Amino acid sequence: MKDLDETILDLLKKGGFILYARHGEATVGVDQPYLNFQDCLTQRNLSEVGRRGAIYFGQMLRFFQIPISSPIVVSPFCRTIETAQLAFPYAYVRMDPFWYEIHKLGSKISINEQTNILSNLQSVLERKPPQGMNQVIIAHSFPEGVGLGKISNMGMVIVKPKGPGMGYEIVKKLNLEDLAHLDRGSS
Repeated sequence: MKDLDETILDLLKKGGFILYARHGEATVGVDQPYLNFQDCLTQRNLSEVGRRGAIYFGQMLRFFQIPISSPIVVSPFCRTIETAQLAFPYAYVRMDPFWYEIHKLGSKISINEQTNILSNLQSVLERKPPQGMNQVIIAHSFPEGVGLGKISNMGMVIVKPKGPGMGYEIVKKLNLEDLAHLDRGSS
């Protein structure tokens, strides 16, 4: 897919990728059984470390001049919305209820429901962003070996969409520290 002389950073600057990031570190605890997306008190929310990580994530993308399209797409959880707002303070953030489905993959759901979620995920990850831009999605980690797999807090999966019905390629997985070193020629 990539020329041997091009680094990940060079590729990202040209656009055409989906940057799927997990939200920043959340506080200890669990989402309440009576979870209400309009009430952050019923959810795990970002810790101070998570807030700093979200800000740093956005700063790194701007520092490396990686073009990001608007809107930034997020799951309906307060922790994903806050991550996006801190990382991209001047961007439009659009909540998409589909990304709650990704969160459900970590719980006990039927094989049919899991298959439907993963099929929908595939169709989303096949869609190319606007020419010369990258699309950012901030949502959740996946169970090991499912979808995009385990993702660390503020970790990012670089996805190359191949177009509707054509699939996608996982180009690279980065944690927040890896992102800070993109200029060191990691290919």
